[in-house]
Amino acid sequence: MPIKIPDTLPAARILQEENIFVMTNKRAETQDIRPLKILLLNLMPKKVETETQFLRLLSNSPLQVDIDLLQMASHESKNTSQEHLIAFYKVFDDVKNNKYDGMIITGAPVERMAFEEVDYWDELCTIMEWSKTHVWSTIHICWGAQAGLYYHYGINKYDLENKITGVFHHHALVQKHPLLRGYDDFYYAPHSRYTGIKREDVEKCEDLDLLTYSEDAGVHIVSSKDGRKIFVTGHSEYDRTTLAGEYERDEKKEGSAAPMPQNYFVDDATDSIPPLVWRAHASLLFSNWLNYFVYQQTPFNLEDLK
Repeated sequence: MPIKIPDTLPAARILQEENIFVMTNKRAETQDIRPLKILLLNLMPKKVETETQFLRLLSNSPLQVDIDLLQMASHESKNTSQEHLIAFYKVFDDVKNNKYDGMIITGAPVERMAFEEVDYWDELCTIMEWSKTHVWSTIHICWGAQAGLYYHYGINKYDLENKITGVFHHHALVQKHPLLRGYDDFYYAPHSRYTGIKREDVEKCEDLDLLTYSEDAGVHIVSSKDGRKIFVTGHSEYDRTTLAGEYERDEKKEGSAAPMPQNYFVDDATDSIPPLVWRAHASLLFSNWLNYFVYQQTPFNLEDLK
């Protein structure tokens, strides 16, 4: 949240130059406050685990957030009980007349398929098109980021020689971007995917800013110039043991060919407790998104959103 200080206080200019969010008295006196409406489109198979991860990050803010959970009507979920889905999830027809401050589109374990081969691709395209006029800012995660870059900008994914899995070192390419306020010079984030996005494809698109990058994992955070579409190729929301669970799953399918997550297990001992080294920046990423790209920018009356 911002600090509120007198308009003419010398510290105001200094803090703003340091990329600290300062709200002057004049702006504070005219600011309207209401709960933020966020739509979480959960494409992951273990929906309870995923919704818990994102809700944990969204709760790390003094802003009040109202959540709607969304599933795909054109896809049958096999890893989450129907009782849970019926009790807590909506489908697009239930929300298409609503407007939202923000939306999250999660990853999905379908990245080795062509986009058009995914059984809910047409429905997802409908939702992404709808988001242009019904959602102020959408943050896309992992495969959701690849799908969004492909749909909105024609940027395709490419197959990797080996799966990228583990916790990787990243750095910022754009200084003083609001989404990166409070970030250290270097930070860590988990990745888990078989496909990637080429840096040159992002940099050729005039409407996009490549914000952060990893020498080992590649493109990480991308934003449209207006901040209404944000793409994160990793899984900042993951819990301490999520990658371990995925590795165990892959071992059952692929045996010794399953790639071990890099920079994750202590001394690569799979029975060790992985150190949690990405949670602080994950929280900061979502807090910055909620504050600077949702709360500070969305019209107070959502019906004015267009």
